[in-house]
Amino acid sequence: MTQATALEAGAAPPDRGLGLRRTVALAMLFLVGTINFLDRQLLSVLVEPIRAEMQFSDTQFGLLTGLAFALFYAAMGVPVAMIADRWNRVKLVGIACVIWSVFTAACGMVSNFWQLAVMRFGVGTGEAGGTAPSLSVLADYYPPAQRPFVSGLFTLNGPFGVFLGTAFGAWAAAHIGWRQAFFAVGLVGLVVAPLLVWLVREPPRGQMDAPARVPAGAGMAADASPTFAQCFAAFVRRPSLRMVLVGSGLAAFVSYGMLNWIPAFLMRTQKMPLEAMATWYASAAGLTFGIGILGGGWLVSRFARRSTRAYGTIPALATLILVPTLAAALLVDDWRLSLALMLLPMAACTVYVAPALALVQNLTPPGSRATSVALLLLMFNIVGLGLGPLFVGMVSDALKAAHGDESLRWALLSILPFAAAAGVAQYAMARHLEGDFAE
Repeated sequence: MTQATALEAGAAPPDRGLGLRRTVALAMLFLVGTINFLDRQLLSVLVEPIRAEMQFSDTQFGLLTGLAFALFYAAMGVPVAMIADRWNRVKLVGIACVIWSVFTAACGMVSNFWQLAVMRFGVGTGEAGGTAPSLSVLADYYPPAQRPFVSGLFTLNGPFGVFLGTAFGAWAAAHIGWRQAFFAVGLVGLVVAPLLVWLVREPPRGQMDAPARVPAGAGMAADASPTFAQCFAAFVRRPSLRMVLVGSGLAAFVSYGMLNWIPAFLMRTQKMPLEAMATWYASAAGLTFGIGILGGGWLVSRFARRSTRAYGTIPALATLILVPTLAAALLVDDWRLSLALMLLPMAACTVYVAPALALVQNLTPPGSRATSVALLLLMFNIVGLGLGPLFVGMVSDALKAAHGDESLRWALLSILPFAAAAGVAQYAMARHLEGDFAE
């Protein structure tokens, strides 16, 4: 079987109702994922009113939006994904949504930094049951050739959640207060979770994979439920899976550092009014992050039919664009010009997401996909979400005595070397893709 045939292959649809069921599944999982990201962005937008009330430093805020959340998200991610490879994934996502929604609402009742940190630990624990099981479900509803684009569609919940979180958070800060904002978002999740379980059917594992195509990574049978050691061995054995961990971790370090701190940079350093944040930044962030994620998935779905190297070269090209354009956006002094220049790097910083997720699904067996995606998300969240925002916050605090409000500008500039390193790793990964797919 040729590479192109392998990517196109997929079992025949089991029945005529498959089209409707997988559309409903994609829509509902997208909605749950949107709530997930809405909650994450909400805290970033509300940082200034929360900081004013509780007297947080930038380092503490970096911990709250990054490491405090990411440590518990990552610690629970792999165990929960292993449960998903053995149990009903749809019910698991529904339960996870209930857990993170309860802790999100509880964020509105805290009175100090440590209480808020504990609530974010709980949110991270719940959200660990969202992305990996959801992508595993979608991989059993869509054939391999469609997975990069479908992964892009699903992960649009990130930019859509960013848009809603920014718009709602800015409105809430001005009209109902930050505490009521957390109550409202938690309530929405508690309503959506039972609807997901009611409307989405758990698909048979591997139904869209042709038997001849299913990879047998590290000796695993296609329908087996692997141990963690077996999944990790597959990443060690395949060079492209090793490199996707490195490249994606560095890219996530940059993208989460940008996502969590650009709102504060525009408001604090560039003096952007809160009303403008709700109107202009919310729309710009939602649109650009969406273009980056969906565009990355679409481009790889198209060009990987000719060469699987596209899984690495397209994210690498996006990174090449990001470095000079982000520097230009950070070095101007007017918030309007800064936001306009920020559009291109905000789109480029998310191009890597869908290709990385689809690559892992296409190079691992159906019975191990949730666990394998969780390993990738471990890098997204420990290196990216955990360390990216924290690094920016620490650099900002270190420079504050000398630069005042300008310190955040230089802190964001300090992540550019990590972006360049991500591009190098992504390009290096491309050299191994044809061999790994052929295998």
